[in-house]
Amino acid sequence: MITTPATQWHQADRHQHSIDYDAVVVGAGFSGLYMLYCLRDKLNLKARVYEKGSDVGGTWYWNRYPGARCDSESIYYCFSDHFSEALLEEWNWTERYAAQPEIYSYLRWVADRMDLRRDIQFNTTVTGASWDDDNQHWIVTLSDGQVITARFLITAVGCLHVANLPRIPGLETFEGRWFHTGQWPHEPVDFSRRRVAVIGTGATGVQVVPEVATQAAHVYVFQRTPNHDIPARNRPLTSDEMREIKRHYKEIWQRMRTSGFGFPYDAPPRSALSVSPEEREQIYEQAWQKGGFRLGLDTFNDLLFDRESNRTANDFFRKKIAEIVSNPELVDKLAPKYPFFTKRPPLEHGYYEAFNRDNVTLIDVRSEPIEAITPRSIRTTARECEVDDIIFATGFDAMTGAILAIDIRGRNGLTLREKWADGPRTYLGLATSGFPNLFMITGPQSPSVLSNMPVSIELHVDWITECLQLMSANGFQVIEATPEAEDGWVQHHNQVASMTLIPETDSWWVGANISGKPRQLYPYIGGLGNYRKICEEVAQKGYEGFVLT
Repeated sequence: MITTPATQWHQADRHQHSIDYDAVVVGAGFSGLYMLYCLRDKLNLKARVYEKGSDVGGTWYWNRYPGARCDSESIYYCFSDHFSEALLEEWNWTERYAAQPEIYSYLRWVADRMDLRRDIQFNTTVTGASWDDDNQHWIVTLSDGQVITARFLITAVGCLHVANLPRIPGLETFEGRWFHTGQWPHEPVDFSRRRVAVIGTGATGVQVVPEVATQAAHVYVFQRTPNHDIPARNRPLTSDEMREIKRHYKEIWQRMRTSGFGFPYDAPPRSALSVSPEEREQIYEQAWQKGGFRLGLDTFNDLLFDRESNRTANDFFRKKIAEIVSNPELVDKLAPKYPFFTKRPPLEHGYYEAFNRDNVTLIDVRSEPIEAITPRSIRTTARECEVDDIIFATGFDAMTGAILAIDIRGRNGLTLREKWADGPRTYLGLATSGFPNLFMITGPQSPSVLSNMPVSIELHVDWITECLQLMSANGFQVIEATPEAEDGWVQHHNQVASMTLIPETDSWWVGANISGKPRQLYPYIGGLGNYRKICEEVAQKGYEGFVLT
């Protein structure tokens, strides 16, 4: 906690420059809620959160599509004792993988339990922010016409928010209903006895298809690229399990913070080629039966680095799909051809089984591309499917879309969009040179989506909090990453990425889903535990790579 003299310094300085807030936070999801708590309750700063939606929740406020569910286990997808031991102690998860309503309820409960709503303004979009170098603060413009000032601007906009809607000719003529999974209506949508097209088979499409198939007269699944869809093995959690987990939560969280991907396990030090085929099969099978990301994170440590090792995982996948899907032609279409874990592997809850239903048809848009949407159908080069509803499960302009949607202008009026025209350039994924007092929670070139998100979020929020505490205690008003530090981080980030198989696969991890987007790996693949050490060393060396004035 900042001492009283430092707090008085902030109060006096805020009055002197007519600054409305010490910090403005954009977004009220996991990141925004924890950041607000740290700013207000730990640092005693005047902070305000602006949220586009009508409630807290972030991702879980907007994504309400059928089957929406977390792919991190519930017990790991929550706030830690860094936020509040009471939150860990009082909340009980009901399923191994929580569905959207439960996670949304959790975040609303956190906001109420920690009395956060009074400092959040809902139904308000931050449209722009300009750095005022003379007065050393941000001028922030809001969708309701307000213009406010704040010393620090902190983006908590999330990595997956700006919807990617494909430009298919004729959509505007469609007479039925259409939806994007990331902008789902808040009221229930009934698909009973309707013909439904699902376009996209990534993480959301994989969740949508089996749910809609139980209601609809027919479901047409338009697939561009088959994915490695891992069984989640979801099940209820008992009260005895939750009690046992709570007894060990501190150790669990410590393990997650030091692991490669933010889960309390890491792959053992063995290659997929170092064991016999029989043992390798057994290791994969055990992970498959456990469900979740263990198949990639808890089996072999060279799947992302060695092509031959990776091929063993692909062979295993094809075999498992063939065991589930009865039609051999569909097995061939559903079996992924690219290296395992070089795209986000969705967790499935009956997805492959859905293709054994008579009312589900798979359409491979690589062999028969979509030509147009008509008032009552989707027409491909080979057929015309009459549909009543279209669900676009086509993902997002990931990692940069949400932050670049804000007109952010740094020194000399340089826009962030201009600076990042050839791809993001950051220092640690936390800051970018030329934009003083701007922090990005889980920004590009940080582990973010290549980790269990709450662990990465807490790492960033804790780091920012300690940085602001030091600045306040020592009379610093401005912090900015140096161009040299930024260049070094970008070079390191790209070098680590090039050591893996990931960049060769088209995915939203490399921006391949957005036309014209610079192709590069957007999240950092060097490991969450390693990244944490780097961030800690930067802070211990007096925030090396930053200029504080």
